[in-house]
Amino acid sequence: MSKDYYDILNVSKSASDSEIKSAYRKLAMKYHPDRNPDDKSAENKFKEVNEAYDVLKDSEKRSAYDQFGHSAFTNSNGGQSQGFGGFSGGFSDIFEDMFGMGREQSKQGPSSGSDLRYDLSVSLEQAFKGDQVEISLNLPAQCDECNGFGASKGSRPETCNQCGGYGKVRAQQGFFTIERTCPKCSGAGEIISNPCTKCRGQGRINKNKKLSVNVPSGVDNGTRIRLAGEGEAGQRGADPGDLYIFIDVKAHKFFERDGRDIFIQVPVSTLDAIVGCEIFVPCIDGKKAKLSITSGTQTGTRLRMKGKGMPSLRGGSNGDQYVEIVLETPVNISKKQQDLIKEFINLGSEKNIPKTTKFNRNTF
Repeated sequence: MSKDYYDILNVSKSASDSEIKSAYRKLAMKYHPDRNPDDKSAENKFKEVNEAYDVLKDSEKRSAYDQFGHSAFTNSNGGQSQGFGGFSGGFSDIFEDMFGMGREQSKQGPSSGSDLRYDLSVSLEQAFKGDQVEISLNLPAQCDECNGFGASKGSRPETCNQCGGYGKVRAQQGFFTIERTCPKCSGAGEIISNPCTKCRGQGRINKNKKLSVNVPSGVDNGTRIRLAGEGEAGQRGADPGDLYIFIDVKAHKFFERDGRDIFIQVPVSTLDAIVGCEIFVPCIDGKKAKLSITSGTQTGTRLRMKGKGMPSLRGGSNGDQYVEIVLETPVNISKKQQDLIKEFINLGSEKNIPKTTKFNRNTF
């Protein structure tokens, strides 16, 4: 009389599916032939464990076994039905669960095109206003002779008979299932008997391509623009990759940028700063804005021009423009100018030059 399947797995008849699976895993690892070479008793025990688990893991088989015992799985000749003692039953299921190897193969097929990168330099003015820029690049594109299929006119790729079109083949090594790229079709899943003479069966050739890139207002260094499907063409009609445009904003002659804010140094005559004046400051939008310089303004003074900076890439208000005043001492002055300046100095007092006065008192 055959031994009870529950006893073989050392579980009770009320054991849950997870308890049965856990018990089976331990016993299968313990008695596997690879761990017990030349041990006939371990081999027999391994087959016995597999047979028991193959029945108890299936709810319908388990129900039949609970009701009719071993007789539920015997044929008219009194022999055991096929499929309970083989390695491809319960044990492979366990390792498919453990290593993520499901029974259903997913097709690999021809390789999709790679994503590509293009570095685009723009001026600060272009970054401010936005622009439409045309670029030219050389990249693998779909072959127009075979429409990307790789086969010459009048023929078509054929399904690989070694992998069945999956592009991958499996091999059993011990209790592991190893999956690798099909050596016959190199993973494409197809064989081209009569390749296209222009692309040599690849379905793509190098071409010069011109694209119009929309540079949005507010871009900064490192801003990435994605052009879907404009990357490298896929092999034999597979999906193309994407093209990523990376923005590099060139340095400006006058302006410096920090995020949304703009900075500029503006020279002002010392004499104008003494009495106060109005100046016109260039802005990144190409216009000039009037700015008041009050009497007594010092070099290094920073004045804010609200809303005159860069726009935000994500919308919202503009940043600000900051004007740093740099006082310029008059040069090449005449004798008469020197005399007038000396007269001005003589009319002054220490309160007109407080920092100089304080420095001299504390130093000398």
